[in-house]
Amino acid sequence: MEISAGRDGIVMPPPVAGDGRLADNIVHFARVLRRAGLKPGPGAVLDAIAAVDAIGIGSREEFHAALGAIFVNRHEDQPVFDEAFRLFWRSRDLVAKMIAMMSPVAADLSEREKAKAGASRVSDALYAERERRQEPRDEPDIEIDARFTTSGSEVLRRLDFAQMSAAELSQARREIERLAMPFDTVRVRRFRPSRRPGDVDARATMRAALRSGGDVILPKFRARRTEQPPLVILADISGSMSQYTRIFLHFLHVLTERRRRVHTFLFGTRLTNVTRQMKNRDPDEAIAQCSGAVSDWSGGTRIGETLRLFNRQWARRVLGQGAVVLLITDGLEREDVAMLAAETDRLHRSCRRLVWLNPLLRFEGFEARARGVRAMLPHVDELRSVHNLDSLADLVAALSGPMQGDADPKRFLKTMRA
Repeated sequence: MEISAGRDGIVMPPPVAGDGRLADNIVHFARVLRRAGLKPGPGAVLDAIAAVDAIGIGSREEFHAALGAIFVNRHEDQPVFDEAFRLFWRSRDLVAKMIAMMSPVAADLSEREKAKAGASRVSDALYAERERRQEPRDEPDIEIDARFTTSGSEVLRRLDFAQMSAAELSQARREIERLAMPFDTVRVRRFRPSRRPGDVDARATMRAALRSGGDVILPKFRARRTEQPPLVILADISGSMSQYTRIFLHFLHVLTERRRRVHTFLFGTRLTNVTRQMKNRDPDEAIAQCSGAVSDWSGGTRIGETLRLFNRQWARRVLGQGAVVLLITDGLEREDVAMLAAETDRLHRSCRRLVWLNPLLRFEGFEARARGVRAMLPHVDELRSVHNLDSLADLVAALSGPMQGDADPKRFLKTMRA
């Protein structure tokens, strides 16, 4: 069988007898899957064409199952494949379109279908080929003096998440994936073998002496092991925080992929552990599972009650070995402020470092006037903003090193006393 190489490394097989353009369409479908994140190779394309030729096209379900058995190799790729199959192989009902064009226009009162995981990536992959084939338009050359202007990337990094459009949010997610994640380590109680003289490892020394019959005893040394501490995230998903928490979840997804022992909790009026959902390799599917697991998204908030629940049910499980806690909330508590202060203090004493991420710091004249903010402020180590890409980059740099003075909450405590 003769094959020829095509774009994206996918081969162009010879047409199968009697299949018309089916083989070419399967090749184009494989290219769409590759641009959407899957990795179908040339062998998978040939296997898919052979499988369809063997079983024939009986029903849409059988055709979907045959292609899925060839192209889907990981469980997390299934939602992307399903969405790509639905968009690429959808039937074109011309009669229904003609009836819709001739019928009077009526208001669409039906509920819109919720976007599925991977829909944005599949749409970009489908229309990338169409945009590539468009002929360039002849436009006049315009000279612009850009010596005193800022680039688009700099504007995007300073733009507030709440003011971003859908395209800007998609670009912000790609910028988050390029961030260098924090690499901080702490010394733990366990030991590792060491060649440098220091603490003598008696057990290793005796084991080495037994191998030589005890004639030669050479000391073996050990040193403390260093590991990355656990990272625990408590994210507020109330109505005033949901627009920031959703984009921050993409940052947490990248962090979960590149770091061990990352625990994520979402809270509004109740506390929900979404650590298992965040471990899904597909970011869209992970966010969708988090949204499905939480029943109080964009609702009210009970910060003190949820912190009390975390301190009693989860603190001993996840706050070991010098854990770092990221608390993402605006601090607008409407219930018992005394409980909020006591539970924040208990959380602070249970971890090595408590970092409060508050999007209200994006305002220039921010002052600690709210009761919840005044109750939490004395019990945190750092107070940082989390409203744009620059603030996320500053957070990564801060987690990789020691505590910095620019995030010291004492500067707001002085205004409280005054």
